[in-house]
Amino acid sequence: MTTLLWGVLPYVTLALLVAGLAWRHRYDKFGWTTRSSQVYESRLLNIASPAFHYGILFVLVGHLVGLFIPTSWTDAVGVNERTYHLFSLYGGTAAGIVTVGGIALLIYRRRTRAPVFRATTVNDKLMYLVLVAAIVLGMVAKLSHTSGNGYDYRQSIAPWARSLFTLSPDPDLMAGVPVLYQVHAVFGMALIALVPYTRLVHMFSAPVQYLFRPYVVYRSRDPEQLGPRPERRGWERAGS
Repeated sequence: MTTLLWGVLPYVTLALLVAGLAWRHRYDKFGWTTRSSQVYESRLLNIASPAFHYGILFVLVGHLVGLFIPTSWTDAVGVNERTYHLFSLYGGTAAGIVTVGGIALLIYRRRTRAPVFRATTVNDKLMYLVLVAAIVLGMVAKLSHTSGNGYDYRQSIAPWARSLFTLSPDPDLMAGVPVLYQVHAVFGMALIALVPYTRLVHMFSAPVQYLFRPYVVYRSRDPEQLGPRPERRGWERAGS
């Protein structure tokens, strides 16, 4: 079971992610959107959406730092384990609360606004369920190990995660990890696998083409020329 969960399942997750993104880009380009429901209701959305997006961004950055920045690097810049633990505890909990609050308001909006609820799909419901479970389980796992420096996942979960990307997985590193962290990791992998098949796919979109599009040139016009212009024969000199 250890090998299956921590040596095989991560690569199955990655395969589902890559295959789903490739399939979606090839056969569902017009569906590669957030399927925004702002046209139905915008007041609650203007509060819930920024809370969710900023919260989840900080959660994601925290996971990337915790999993892929070795302890030796943070020690080298003067951040000891106690400081890192407190920053992770308070910063991560705050980001999680903001994210869950945003999701809760989004779900409330979908449930209480009839047009938005009718636009909600089974994929949306599954996505919300897995997303909330992953975030809440992460918060509970963190808050359940607050004594001292807490559980040092950078000595077990982080090396395991990095071993996956070097194609030399070490499932035994996860054998002694607290159950809550293990369940959180499983739901995290489930969420990653679902991304291409839900509205979360838009996280892989960026308006990069805007950086390279030509400038829009505006030219001034003589106020006397506003309105219908009289017809003129022959060539006319262009103004500035």
